Amino acid sequence: MVRPSWLRVPALCVVGLLALTGCSFGPAEGTTTPEAAGTASPAPDGRRVSLVQRLGDGPVRSLDVDPSGRWQCRDCAGDGVDATGTLSPEQTQRLQRMLADPAMAKETDEARSYKQGCIGVLTSTLLVPPDLTVTIQDCPGEPKPKVAYDVLLLVTQATPAEDKG
Repeated sequence: MVRPSWLRVPALCVVGLLALTGCSFGPAEGTTTPEAAGTASPAPDGRRVSLVQRLGDGPVRSLDVDPSGRWQCRDCAGDGVDATGTLSPEQTQRLQRMLADPAMAKETDEARSYKQGCIGVLTSTLLVPPDLTVTIQDCPGEPKPKVAYDVLLLVTQATPAEDKG
C-alpha cells in the first residue's frame, strides 16, 4: 500500500532532478541576454517549456524550448549526448498555441490529482512557467492529458529527445 506522504514524491523528485541536472528556465549557460550583448531587441512573445524524462531508474534527460523555438537538450536520447537546435517556424507557432491553450491548466498534476501509477516506465514531466506541471507516464491504459501529450509529442519528435530506452 502506498502511504499518502509518498504521493508527493514525483513532484519532489522533479524539483530535485532539475537542481541536479542544472535545468533552469533562464538563459542557457554561456549565452548572452540582449542587455548583456548591448542590443535592445525584445524577447519573443510566448512561453517556454521544459521536459524532464526518466526511463525507470535510468538517467534524467532534459529538454528546454524557449519561446523563439530554440531548444537545448541534455542527454537527449539517453545516450549522454547534448544537443541544441531550433524548431521550424510552424512547429514553434503550433507549440505556442498549445502552451497558451486554457485546457492545459486543467491537465496539471494538481488539477488531475495525479498520482504515479507505474514503476519502471518512461515518466515525462512538462514544466511551463510560472506554475504548470504535467506528468505523463507510459502506463498501459493510463489516459493521456490531450494538450500536454500533444506538446510532448511535438517536442520529442522535433528533437533528439525521442525515447531510445
